[in-house]
Amino acid sequence: METLAEKLEKGYVWLSVIVLVAFLAALVYSAIVLAIVVPGNDGQIVPRKGETLFAAVARTKPFDQPGVHRTGPNRFDVVVLGQAWMFNPPAIELPVGAEVTFWGTSIDIDHGLEIPGTTVNLMLLPGQIGKQQYRFTRPGEYRMICHEYCGMLHHQMTGTLTVK
Repeated sequence: METLAEKLEKGYVWLSVIVLVAFLAALVYSAIVLAIVVPGNDGQIVPRKGETLFAAVARTKPFDQPGVHRTGPNRFDVVVLGQAWMFNPPAIELPVGAEVTFWGTSIDIDHGLEIPGTTVNLMLLPGQIGKQQYRFTRPGEYRMICHEYCGMLHHQMTGTLTVK
């Protein structure tokens, strides 16, 4: 005959198995049905011996020239650097309908680049290259914010993206 403790233990084991199966099902569903994937590695910037990360980023294309670069008809690369409480460039202007590839990295600590109202959401990690594509179909002024706590002036790390 089972004691109360054994019954409770058996119940907790079954509950654990059910929760584990539910988590696995959610993982499989999100990966296959929703096609949610972890962002891939779009490259790294590795400093040479004796070189700072800042210098390595400054010599690495396209980060040697942050800003907006036309790559084709209504296609643009936007190169963004995250650094001590600011985005470089702090202001971006694009035409309506622009197909944009955002390229980003950080030169100091972890930052983030999010444009609320869009799906643009990048982690800007030191020496790690992030990439994301987006098409701006509505004119307006969009705010760029850092969504990764980066220190005392994190709340001031903003920029603007204007679509005309």
